[in-house]
Order: sequence, then C-alpha cells, then structure tokens
Amino acid sequence: MSKKVNKEAELKMLYDMLVIRRFEEKAQQQYQMQKIGGFLHLYIGQEAVAVGSVAATRPDDYMITAYRDHGHALARGMGMNEAMAEIFGKATGCSKGLGGSMHYFDKARNMMGGHAIVGGHVPLGAGFAFAARYRGEDRISLCYMGDGAINIGAFHEALNMAALWRLPAIFICENNQFAMGTAATRSNHLKEIADRGAGYNMKSVVIDGMDVREVRDKIAEIATAIRKEPEPYWVECRTYRYRGHSMSDPGTYRTKEELEKHKKDDPITNFSSVLIKEGLLTDEEFKKMDAEIKALASESVKFAESSPDPDVAKLHDYTFVENDPNYQPIATTPDVRGQNPFSCTFSV
Repeated sequence: MSKKVNKEAELKMLYDMLVIRRFEEKAQQQYQMQKIGGFLHLYIGQEAVAVGSVAATRPDDYMITAYRDHGHALARGMGMNEAMAEIFGKATGCSKGLGGSMHYFDKARNMMGGHAIVGGHVPLGAGFAFAARYRGEDRISLCYMGDGAINIGAFHEALNMAALWRLPAIFICENNQFAMGTAATRSNHLKEIADRGAGYNMKSVVIDGMDVREVRDKIAEIATAIRKEPEPYWVECRTYRYRGHSMSDPGTYRTKEELEKHKKDDPITNFSSVLIKEGLLTDEEFKKMDAEIKALASESVKFAESSPDPDVAKLHDYTFVENDPNYQPIATTPDVRGQNPFSCTFSV
C-alpha cells in the first residue's frame, strides 16, 4: 500500500469499476432481450484501464477511444441514464440517440467519442494533443485503442507525427490479447507490443491492466512528466476481456480453461479484497455499494425505455454545417447526377 492513501479516491475507483461492470451486464441482458440493435462491445474485464487512467489525469484532458467505449465514458463521469439511452437509440442519449453503442460522445467532459473504424481515431487523438500544444495549454490527449489497431496505417502515421512534433499524448493500447478474434501472438511479428514505441523513438511502458492502482500510478507519472516537458508516450496495458469481441462472438478461439484462469485475476474482485485487507472497506460496505449500483443500472433501463425516440424531422441534423458564415451557399454547390446533395429531400 502507498505511504499516503486517500480513502475516498480509492473507494471511488472501486465504485467506478463496479458502475462499468454492472452497466455492461445490464446492457448485455437488454441486448439478449432484443431491446438493443446493432453491435454491442462489452468492456467487462478491462475496467481498471479506463478507471485508473482517468483517476491519474484531469477532467480537462482529452479522451478518445474506439468502439468499446462505454467504460471510458462512464469512468469520465457520464451518467448511466444517458449512456443506456444512447444504446437504446433514444433522444435522451449522450449522442441524442444518433450514435448508438459505438459512438458515445460527451463534449462537456472532454470525452471526444467512441469511433467505429479500427485505428481511424488515432490521428484524432494526436490532433487533440496538437491543439493543446498549439494553444500553449498543459492538457494531455488520452488516446485508447485495442491491440487490433496497431497494424493500421493511420496508427503509424499518427505516432510518427506525434513523436516528430513532441505532442502531449498518451497512446494507450488496451491489449486484451485477441483483437477481434485472432491472438496477438499470431497477428504481430514483433511479440512485445510495448516495443512498437521504439520505432518512433518514443518512450514506452508496460502496465498490468488488471491492477487499477498500477494503472493510475504509472499513468500519473507519465502525465506529470508530459506536462513539464511535452512528448508522447506509448503504453501497453495488458488486460483481458471476459466476453467476446461483440455480442455476436461466441469466443471459440479460446478455451474455457483459459477464460476461467483470467477471471481469477478480476480487477474488481482483487481490488475490493485489497481494500478490505487494508481496512479501507468492509465486506458489508462492498455489498451495499454493489447493490446500489445494480439498482442504478436497472433504473437506467427504465429511463431508456421511457425516453422518446429522436424526432424524424431532425434526421438530417448534424450532417452539414449550419449557421456558419464560412459555409458555402447551396447555389454554389454543383449538382451530382442531376441532384443537389444539399437540397434534395428524402422519404422516410
């Protein structure tokens, strides 16, 4: 245990991990009941990465991730109600029901989105870091990705540029070992993912992504260093997802024995046991906390079910820029196959 322990901060990390776990379990249940359409990628097992890194940084730091984004949004402070409503495609969702599971967004909390294109968001993560440095701010860009994104061309371009311009970014690879369904050992010739940083002369570190304290402490050290002297870091958080890539994935590429082995290293079970051992938590307090969070997860479903659908009249909102003096008038827009794409109407 650290010499100085902030009990409130420790309990908050446990609380936030439980929020993610119980939310995801409830979302899984609703998906199986066919109340949720599209894809659903669960964060169960990886909670310590998002919670630990958020605890180590500031609310004004940028955060951007891929499509397994529920945990990051909740860790940053998004409420369960707006998170669940978004999965249900309701107007009260964090993206007004227009994004769904893979496109959470919370500008107020600097959660700059979940992004569905593998690796496509990494240049955006570098872009937020560029913006911070350009403005002379000491903000950091936290850019999360899975191990499946590190062989995408945009990944290499973004890290090279970040290193060249010494951008204040922490690129975090959540190595859950299987990308979509192929073991990292079969898809990467360079066996240690952390070694990717050397290709850009970028400092890198390996973190136990199942230990929330280790994630928080090491990311905090990196963040402090970056604020003093801007430069990017490459971080490999070794973690494990307990569900398939998405709800449609039966996970036949791994054995039940392997899964059960990793479940014994559960980040929530381990951390709660540590807190109890250190006298910061009792078993009864843990049970009470868990019960309260389960109730909130159930309430979020009721909220989502009772929320209105998006107004069909607003279907095309946010598609084109509006009320911008720099926006080109429709009259100057050339027709495409005889149709003006800015003015044509669609039947719904």
